[in-house]
Amino acid sequence: MVRIEKRNEHARPPPDNTVMVKRMGHITEIRDMTQTTGGIIRKLSKDEYVDTRTGEVFEYDHTEKRIENIENVARSLRNLRDLINTNIDNVNKCLWITLTYAENMTDTKRLYNDFRKFMMRLKYYLIENNMSKCEYIVAAEPQERGAWHFHLLLLFPKKAPFIPNAELARIWGNGFVKVTSLKNVDNVGVYLTAYLGDMDFMEAFGTIDLNNAKIKEVTTTDKHNNKQKKAIVKGARLKLYPTGFRIYRCSRGIKKPVIYECREAEAMESVKGQALTFEKTIQLSEDGEIFNVIHYRHYNRKPNKKKRGVSREE
Repeated sequence: MVRIEKRNEHARPPPDNTVMVKRMGHITEIRDMTQTTGGIIRKLSKDEYVDTRTGEVFEYDHTEKRIENIENVARSLRNLRDLINTNIDNVNKCLWITLTYAENMTDTKRLYNDFRKFMMRLKYYLIENNMSKCEYIVAAEPQERGAWHFHLLLLFPKKAPFIPNAELARIWGNGFVKVTSLKNVDNVGVYLTAYLGDMDFMEAFGTIDLNNAKIKEVTTTDKHNNKQKKAIVKGARLKLYPTGFRIYRCSRGIKKPVIYECREAEAMESVKGQALTFEKTIQLSEDGEIFNVIHYRHYNRKPNKKKRGVSREE
């Protein structure tokens, strides 16, 4: 089994080393990697892997498949985070809306069909009220009891219009609707995807092994926008997503991150004067042998000193 561990120290690469740069709106990620060996296990398909030491091919057992699905979900959430940050340059142009069901709705086929109908009605409402067209990014979140709800970002070309909750609830037609402010959030992608991966402690209690879980206290807001503290379990929700489930969708006008390779010196020149807001180094090992070390840095073109809401690691 491959172990992924965080390192406390951060070693910067030499100026001539090749690094990967990912531009996402006002956030730039620089990633460098040191590969020490080729690794021992190589995936062949969703059902099989090869041991490179012997050439033997094995089938994943059920436990490994569950772990693989959790890793796929985590990867999808990272992609979603990058997509959000690429498209949000001003939170005043956005509406963050939570769409919930009044019933315990567990049908994943119905889920996105309901969303499609909602967007058709919303587009008609915007036209009727002389409001700008918008792009969207939407993600589905499962609850431990099996129910689903949506987190929706509407992105407008200028300041987002005011749409009363009652109107949004009428357009949605399936239950409760909540609009939450993103004011003073400087990394919206991290802020929103944390909701999709983490789980409230009371929801997680009795459903997962909490002995080795990472539990944090966070400050958030209730439906009346009153601040409240609660305990969350990092990453606990990942196991609730069905295998192969498409976590998020977006409209055609949504931009993708710009990714390219360059020398470390060139990458640092491109972020000159920007604030380093996040840094992490991880190592991958197998059977006690480290075969990969990856170093991440995030630079923010316009950091916000007054961060609002949940404080969570990326």
